[in-house]
Amino acid sequence: MASSKKNYINTLAIIASLGGFLFGYDTAVISGTINFVSTQFHLDAISTGWYVSSALVGCITGVAMAGVLSDKYGRKKVLILSALFFGVSAVGCTFAIGFNDLVFYRFVGGLGIGVASMVSPLYISELSPAHKRGRLVALYQFAITIGILCSYFSNAYLLKLSQSETFAQSTGTVYQIMVSEVWRIMLGTSAVPAILFLVLLQIVPESPRWLTIQNRETEALTILHKIVNDEEAQKEMNDIKSNLARESGGLSIVFKGSFRLPMLIGISLAFLTQISGINAIIYYGPGILESAGLPIADALGSQVIIGLVNVLFTLIAIWKIDQLGRRPLLIAGVIGILSSLIIVGGLFYFNINNTYLLLTFILFFIACFAFSYGPVIWVLLSEIFPAKIRGQAMALATFSLWIGTALVGQLTPLLLEKLTPAGTFWLFALVTTPALYLSFKIIPETKGKSLEEIEKYWITINEKK
Repeated sequence: MASSKKNYINTLAIIASLGGFLFGYDTAVISGTINFVSTQFHLDAISTGWYVSSALVGCITGVAMAGVLSDKYGRKKVLILSALFFGVSAVGCTFAIGFNDLVFYRFVGGLGIGVASMVSPLYISELSPAHKRGRLVALYQFAITIGILCSYFSNAYLLKLSQSETFAQSTGTVYQIMVSEVWRIMLGTSAVPAILFLVLLQIVPESPRWLTIQNRETEALTILHKIVNDEEAQKEMNDIKSNLARESGGLSIVFKGSFRLPMLIGISLAFLTQISGINAIIYYGPGILESAGLPIADALGSQVIIGLVNVLFTLIAIWKIDQLGRRPLLIAGVIGILSSLIIVGGLFYFNINNTYLLLTFILFFIACFAFSYGPVIWVLLSEIFPAKIRGQAMALATFSLWIGTALVGQLTPLLLEKLTPAGTFWLFALVTTPALYLSFKIIPETKGKSLEEIEKYWITINEKK
């Protein structure tokens, strides 16, 4: 029986994590297309930034919608909506007529990313037993890294294919999509995981915590019985109802009293994770490496190595986050991130033209991000808010995350041009510094606590003031 319950929750977490896979794939696939799109449409630095950040504007819009929609209509229905956005974007980008069309469909894909980035970890968190919630939510970040890696492999493979004899004799639309404008098929490949996500979502249940909020306790208890034993299921149900009875008012409750601190933690940490420079490397990595002397084909190959390191070090978080806790991983990771940013900036500043030394410290940055910032932010955001408005509160924090991502996506080409790569990486180091204070002094440890126990913790420390 215990084994079947474990398999059931693992299966649900993996299906929900496909939202993370699509998030990672759709976010990173653009890195291999930037040079091609910029050349074809004669884009300057501002227009190139807009091509990248149009999806990020969609993310912000998607997050803004997802909070209200997931609290009103449920987590499952909104995940289905995200899968539809991904699919429409992939097909639209493949057959886009001009640059404005392309930007529009990238925006639609961004809606899917924004919705999935908020609702997937929230759904996993609300289904997971306390003792394994960290690693199951971290599975979502692992799926993001797998998606990023797959997009790098896909881009490198499709670029090689476009230069081979396979499609050399093709004509018309096939030649345009596969050879002369290979960026089209690069962006279009995300249709496959989008369809798979849409199909598999049909078999997952709704979140038991959301069902309880909707006064559908019988359905909620049925689902809880499939996840934990009967005694634990009833205890969780009682805790959920007890906490809901104490909560009054709407979203305003997270800006006052007991829940002001978790809201501030969520918003600030989410923003800081993204302005650390991770997306400058994900989006503009090939260009940065090419500027350091690597040919574009080798730069795209290096992105694959970056993706592999991202995947492997995320496994450390999955392995240890419920054993060591959230804070130790976060502290170690932020120290490593700061160190690597300073060193990479120094390599550019002193014109040390060893591209493999540069790649080594970029990989060190990725490794530190992958076991700390990357997974820990999604785990914390899915844990620290009160049940009744968890969707909207998490949406606000995730909104902050995507604001940071959009700023980096839009401004990086300009920063690289005006501040040089050295100044850009040192700026990322400077704005990462406040995360050290948050990690050491403000953020509490949440490992092993149920969502209801974490909620009671905020109330308790507020009463002690």
